[in-house]
Amino acid sequence: MGTDKGERSVSQTVKAQLALRDLILKGALSPGERVSELQMVERLGVSRTPVRVALVRLEEEGLLEAIPSGGFAVRAFSEREVFEAIEIRGTLEGLAARLAAERGVSRADLQTAAEYLDAIDEVVRREAFDVDGISRYVELNEQFHNCLVDLAGSQALARQLDRASALPFASPSAFVEAQSNSPEAHLILTIAQDQHRCVLNAIERRESGRAEAIMREHARLAHRNLERAFSNQRILDLVPGATLIRRRARV
Repeated sequence: MGTDKGERSVSQTVKAQLALRDLILKGALSPGERVSELQMVERLGVSRTPVRVALVRLEEEGLLEAIPSGGFAVRAFSEREVFEAIEIRGTLEGLAARLAAERGVSRADLQTAAEYLDAIDEVVRREAFDVDGISRYVELNEQFHNCLVDLAGSQALARQLDRASALPFASPSAFVEAQSNSPEAHLILTIAQDQHRCVLNAIERRESGRAEAIMREHARLAHRNLERAFSNQRILDLVPGATLIRRRARV
């Protein structure tokens, strides 16, 4: 009975966290808007304890910030902060690649990573990049990036990367949907996939400096995509969490 109660509590917390995150990312809660515990209890239809935990977790993710008067507010991000978030992820993934190369990786683990890349190749080769193709690419891309972190064998680094990637516009697949309708989408994904292949090769060859540099450069593709999104509101609207970004005034 106690176990069932505990599982229900966890389930309710996860439900509250996912629902609240969805409200934020879709713009139903605006940047700067106060988010109170009681308000979310009524809106999400769960009890106070799961909501309380969900609010704290989303603060840890960086989507909410505590306010002096109590409760939380939806966090807003400057363009500079978005670029920095991507840079931080690239730096951490570069460190993961370097550690993997330095420490060495088993043949079996290399094969697992290569299988993810083989599957991505099949998606990228498609002439039409439809909704199913986008979803499949995002899934496989995240699996490869997670696998890369696992190869480093560092729980401390994995925790920091989880935190860095929690911001929706900083994740490895943040701009896939936004760029999918672009004439150069296939080229960008092809370049990204080549970088995946190159970093895995560098890890296998124990070329730590090269592996780190490739992953840091890999994050620069996201920088490029973000710059393009900022110049086109239609594209920016497809970026997860775009409603949280305070746009800089342009002359």
